Amino acid sequence: MPPHGGLTHLKEYDIKDSNVELIGTEIDHKVKFNSAETEPAWNNGTVGQVAGLYIWRIEDFEVVVWPKEKAGQFYNGDSYIVLHSFKVGEKEGKEQLIHDIFFWLGSKTSQDEAGTAAYKTVELDEFLKGVATQHREIQQSPSDEFMALFPRIKILSGGVKSGFRHVEEDAEPKEISTLLRIFKHPGTGRADSMVVIEVDPTWQSLNDEDVFVLDKGIKIWVWQGKKCSPMEKAKAAQVVNDLTLAKHIDVEVLAQTDSRSRLVVDLLGGRDVDQTSFHAPRPVSSSKASAGSRPRKLFRLSDSSGELSFDLVKDGAPIQRADLDGNDVFLVDIGSAIWVWRGLGASKAEKAMWLNVAQSYIRRLQGGGDNDNAHLIPLASVAEGNESPAFFKAIEV
Repeated sequence: MPPHGGLTHLKEYDIKDSNVELIGTEIDHKVKFNSAETEPAWNNGTVGQVAGLYIWRIEDFEVVVWPKEKAGQFYNGDSYIVLHSFKVGEKEGKEQLIHDIFFWLGSKTSQDEAGTAAYKTVELDEFLKGVATQHREIQQSPSDEFMALFPRIKILSGGVKSGFRHVEEDAEPKEISTLLRIFKHPGTGRADSMVVIEVDPTWQSLNDEDVFVLDKGIKIWVWQGKKCSPMEKAKAAQVVNDLTLAKHIDVEVLAQTDSRSRLVVDLLGGRDVDQTSFHAPRPVSSSKASAGSRPRKLFRLSDSSGELSFDLVKDGAPIQRADLDGNDVFLVDIGSAIWVWRGLGASKAEKAMWLNVAQSYIRRLQGGGDNDNAHLIPLASVAEGNESPAFFKAIEV
């Protein structure tokens, strides 16, 4: 029997104060137990060798391939790892494969799934010789780099059954009532960067600026907010088409300005509500909107003294490439994002601690009182000599 095999309780992951890195915890031991010397998910002959987009979902502490036809579709109760490998330098005759690894954490993912995703991301980076850029992605505030990987994102409620979770099926089937919200992601300049996310099937989820698709099982209604865009209407049509491929049912499209659109509000439990405008906040925000007004800061993580220390190097002053010493690890806080730079000469302990330190730093910001959304700030790590263009934009070269 594997360690902790008898556990049945599943703790939901709280991004605000949880220890996602979980190194040395029971999840760390569980993952090690389930891992061979080489992870089968990486060791397939193409990962790290062939350019492309690779996606895996964490299922019972294991890394499971996510179907290619579902790329861009995620469940809010799960954690995923996404690898984007692409070629650069082809025109100059210096072709090389660059890697971006994203571990995506759903808003309802569990502590064990989030920890496993973080752990396996580090393992995948090691498999790729330690040169990948690693990104922690939060469902509520995805980075522009992550959004650019998919023409559209679809987030559904639910998730895989974890090894610590036993879901009992209801004896009697419940009435189907699914509400999908469709809108353009606020953090990207692409007009076609659309998000489809399942929200609570209540009138309180409505917003004048977006389009909603209500699936009641026997019929589908499309509710077009009076301020929605043509692209959002077009995306809703695609969503409805996908839904009706599996079942042939009636579809009715209603503009909010039509008197009959009130029917959707009634179906969502708002029969006694007399308001005509709706303003539910979007469940996905721009990472830029999550940024605080704090000044730029640079910290050094070093064990040159014999003990690991985390010291402030710059506070408010411009941060330049020359400030980074290849013998240590540095944390760069630019307000809209937090970057960790790993020097080639940094010790093994320094490199292993980057996620722990970055998470602790974010928790400290969160507890500061004036950084309530610090937990939503994008977090990424780069290796010296393999820095991404986004990192160089964050500092002065």
